[in-house]
Amino acid sequence: MDRQNLTLLTDLYELTMMQGYFKNKDQNETVIFDAFYRNNPCDGGFAVMAGVEQLIQYIKELHFDKEDIAYLAGLGIFAKDFLDYLADFRFTGDVYAIPEGTVVFPREPLVKVIAPIMQAQLMETAILNIINHQSLIATKAARVCYAAQGDGVMEFGLRRAQGPDAGTYGARAAVIGGCVGTSNVLCGQLFDVPVKGTHAHSWIMSFPDEYTAFKTYAEMYPSACILLVDTYDTLKSGIPNAIRVFTEMREAGIPLTFYGIRLDSGDLAYLSKKARKMLDEAGFFDAVISASNDLDEFLIQSLKDQGAKITSWGVGTHLITSKDCPSFGGVYKLAAVMGADRKFIPKIKLSENTEKVTNPGNKTVYRVYDKENGKIRADLICLADEVYDEKEPLLLFDPVEPWKKTKLAGGSYTLREILKPIFKGGICCYTSPKVMDIRAYCQEEQNTLWDETRRLVNPHRVHVDLSSRLYDTKLTLLDQMGQ
Repeated sequence: MDRQNLTLLTDLYELTMMQGYFKNKDQNETVIFDAFYRNNPCDGGFAVMAGVEQLIQYIKELHFDKEDIAYLAGLGIFAKDFLDYLADFRFTGDVYAIPEGTVVFPREPLVKVIAPIMQAQLMETAILNIINHQSLIATKAARVCYAAQGDGVMEFGLRRAQGPDAGTYGARAAVIGGCVGTSNVLCGQLFDVPVKGTHAHSWIMSFPDEYTAFKTYAEMYPSACILLVDTYDTLKSGIPNAIRVFTEMREAGIPLTFYGIRLDSGDLAYLSKKARKMLDEAGFFDAVISASNDLDEFLIQSLKDQGAKITSWGVGTHLITSKDCPSFGGVYKLAAVMGADRKFIPKIKLSENTEKVTNPGNKTVYRVYDKENGKIRADLICLADEVYDEKEPLLLFDPVEPWKKTKLAGGSYTLREILKPIFKGGICCYTSPKVMDIRAYCQEEQNTLWDETRRLVNPHRVHVDLSSRLYDTKLTLLDQMGQ
């Protein structure tokens, strides 16, 4: 994790293709690649964009060290003149990206790279690695937090993550998606996000009895006193001992600013109801009841439906690994090549699967909002030079079933271009916000979704449409390929 130069974080075929371009094409031939995904994770209605800050760091450090070149030379497949070229390699192109925390949908470009072909090709693997992972975890976190209905959700899956990077950058993404904090101290240090935690069963077991363990912990951390009550017997021992400690703190005049219990096993709905009754009868109406134990959005929603009295949730394995949907599925496809006249020639990839046919050309994305309530009506992928007037009617149609059309009256909608410049001419022109600011922005973004799109099961799909010009360009290329 300490090494910032991740240039060799790539698939070998990116380098072999680069050498092929070096030998057979103009090194300065400019192309456009789009990074996008085809299906929402977890069968949901949306995804959350994340990873742009790490993408920026990657591009800034994009160069081949002497050690890198020596390693590549040792593979015996790269020529000396190509390796000499790599010694002076730097990124000189443009990059556009949808900002972190933005809600996104299938098929629209999340990242657009405009650069000499060798540069754009090299970046494929790292872009997908960074964006796929963090967007996946941010999306999962958004779903979990939605199920919690405003209760605080803490990410604490580090010990179950697939390695240090996944645990740390996954925790970052989880906070972007809505978590109030993480147990990962390194993540807290690197990204200035809240770190939270209580204690383990081992703390209880190391003392002569449960009461002494609770009492000792409360004396050390009176303003952050969440006691784990299920080491021996939750109802007969754990909660009564916690209440005893809270009572002693209150009688001693120690302010109970943030205190309560944590349940980590058993029937969480039943136990939380019993715990709430016991705490309330003792006068601790504001005591937190926190729960953990292999939670995900569906179990949290079920516990809510059962009337569980849990007010804080700790989510680990299922969140940090996105256990039910372990991959995001982003891809990186060539969209255009610059011709001799300095104009882009659109390119298209065909497939037996309709969803795998790409959208050609130099594109951007406009988000269409209902002017009255600010909710998303659709996303519109169009060619980068297209201009729209919100006072004029806007025709939207399904690009797969184009007879399905919606015409928005002028003045009834607003537009926002969501693909933003990140690098221009190889120079970074974008400052990534702090993670907690991205988190706040992500909450605003999710509020622009209709409730039907946010639901966990069988959500309404947001339409991602093509402009008429882009649609016609695509049809022309399809017709040419069919001849």
